[in-house]
Amino acid sequence: MKQQYNPYDNVLKVVDHAASMLGYKEKEYAILKYPERELQVSMPVVMDDGSLKVFEGFRVQHSTARGPAKGGVRFHPGVNHDEVKALAAWMTFKCAVVNIPYGGGKGGIICDPSGMSERELHALTSKYTAAIAPLIGPEQDIPAPDVGSNAHVMAWMMDTYSMLKGHSVLGVVTGKPIGLGGILGRNEATGRGVMFTINNLLKKENRPIEGTSVVVQGMGNVGSITAKLLHRQGMKIIAVSDVSGGVYDPNGLDIPGILAYLSGGKNLLKDFDAPGINHISNAELLELDTTVLVPAALENQINGENAERIKAKYVVEAANGPTTLEADDILQARGIKLVPDILANAGGVVVSYFEWVQNIQELCWSEERVNSELKNIMDTAFEAVWEIAEQRDTTLRTGAYLISVKRVVEARQGRGVF
Repeated sequence: MKQQYNPYDNVLKVVDHAASMLGYKEKEYAILKYPERELQVSMPVVMDDGSLKVFEGFRVQHSTARGPAKGGVRFHPGVNHDEVKALAAWMTFKCAVVNIPYGGGKGGIICDPSGMSERELHALTSKYTAAIAPLIGPEQDIPAPDVGSNAHVMAWMMDTYSMLKGHSVLGVVTGKPIGLGGILGRNEATGRGVMFTINNLLKKENRPIEGTSVVVQGMGNVGSITAKLLHRQGMKIIAVSDVSGGVYDPNGLDIPGILAYLSGGKNLLKDFDAPGINHISNAELLELDTTVLVPAALENQINGENAERIKAKYVVEAANGPTTLEADDILQARGIKLVPDILANAGGVVVSYFEWVQNIQELCWSEERVNSELKNIMDTAFEAVWEIAEQRDTTLRTGAYLISVKRVVEARQGRGVF
């Protein structure tokens, strides 16, 4: 019987490998293999039809050695405890590799937001916020949007937490609407960070940006903005997909037209049509012949079953955990270079950090400054990861973890916590 994929097992194996290469003894890094704090909550919600439904949710704080926990809240039917633990750990190492003063946290609610009314979602969000309120706060743990949640949800979370405290606490979450303490450029931050990463990668590999072919799996916030920004630079986006499937044109897609079609939030790509369009499955999309493949959907998309059929020259992980360790080994053996999630998609948490700084300092940055500061941090982190990977003759994923594990371990040792 095939063993069920567990994303947290992926995290543990990568941490063990990086710690071994760094020469750490087990006792020096063992704490990184366990979350500091985990909370499971239940939220009763009266639905629009008058029935009562009890939802389950989680909040996990993996590490606060380098600062407050930071991480999104996922609304999705597939949310589970191990997934949230893995996502929290990835946030710890993501914040460390780009060197911002945060630890890692993550939250999730088992629900299908697409089948819920706004009133039901508001009630669920408020109940969830109240349930995890003892763990969160601007100096403790700062949630943000993730799959299935958005700026509106963050506004509800901030409002509920503020009501409990008796005064407005803008810094309790990031990813808020601009009028409620949000920051210019946050909506595009993760996708923009992926763009900077792809630019840096192509530069290192002496490849042009103009005309380079790209495939993007997932047209949510991150995937759609990545596709838009890369297309704007002159790259040829030959395929994109959503939950319903993908569209493919080897001559390049009309990305502005596709984004306009999807903008209402009700249309799916399976119903999109235009001259030259071929409809394909998500599985087929991953295996297209392209220069850059950007998985921007969910975990476990490139795995031991399909890694041998990946034809991309480069994989840039815009999603969290889209590639399993088994697939990592196969891609490496085949000469396919992969930029890991904790580096490639860190743009969102970097700009979330800027938003938090604005909130606690009560000031505002221009969008130009936000994007400039983001580019500087992403470029610096990419250069550091590339350099150590070259020095150690290892993958970019291992290089990123060599940097991040070292920073977290040194923070814990320096603090002398217990």
